[in-house]
Amino acid sequence: MNRPKVFVVTSGKGGVGKTTFTANLGCTLAKMGERVCLIDADIGLKNLDVVLGLENRIIYTSFDVVNGTVSAKEALVKHKQLKNLYLLAASQVATKEMMSPEDMKRIVQELYDDFDFILIDSPAGIERGFRNSVAPAEAAFIVTTPELPAISDADRVIGLLENYGFSEDKMYIVLNKFKPHMAKRGDMLDKTDVEKALAMRIIGVIPDSEEVIIATNKGIPAVLEDGVVIGKSFENIVKRIKGEEVPIEEDLKGTSKGLLSSLLSVFKKR
Repeated sequence: MNRPKVFVVTSGKGGVGKTTFTANLGCTLAKMGERVCLIDADIGLKNLDVVLGLENRIIYTSFDVVNGTVSAKEALVKHKQLKNLYLLAASQVATKEMMSPEDMKRIVQELYDDFDFILIDSPAGIERGFRNSVAPAEAAFIVTTPELPAISDADRVIGLLENYGFSEDKMYIVLNKFKPHMAKRGDMLDKTDVEKALAMRIIGVIPDSEEVIIATNKGIPAVLEDGVVIGKSFENIVKRIKGEEVPIEEDLKGTSKGLLSSLLSVFKKR
């Protein structure tokens, strides 16, 4: 199998930053020259368009594609700043049951040759929306935070993905909202704890950052702001999925000296 092109971004538990991750990873890929399509599969509760600042530009949604009103390409919205980044928005009035896994496969197939990466933002949970999102995917990002409920749900999602035929080398764990100073004190699980619990390697660590909250409230993915700390984490994740060896400690380069020292001590203590 060639390098995966179609990724589902999932979590099991809501509130771990999955949609924000999708938007920022898509922007990072586009900034690095890739042709990228983001698909919001959270039908009825859409918000990827809001995070991208595109909510006022939506004319058609994936529901219009399913109904045959327009083609998938005609329903795409181009990003304002990144001309090689597109969004296929979800409908706010439809329900997940109004789309099938076969519908999602057909949409992705129509877009497949026009993009280098297609990221499908799955809704939280493991019901119909999850099945729709997983159906056309070749690989999966599983976003979790260093908290036991989130890790337990991530573990359950990994089991489901295995049942759908995903091998371990096509599942990528992302540790989001990581606070190294708390991990150093033993008040938060660290990277090693999470890897042991899930029996899988983490592909990226994204520090907890007020920059994300501020940028999200402005409708701008944080990686499009100058000098943000998390930009390095996303660039490293892209390099790793392309096969480049980048030490995980590099994910917090650019943070303050004290914060970076704390992170390195956490990673090296075991």
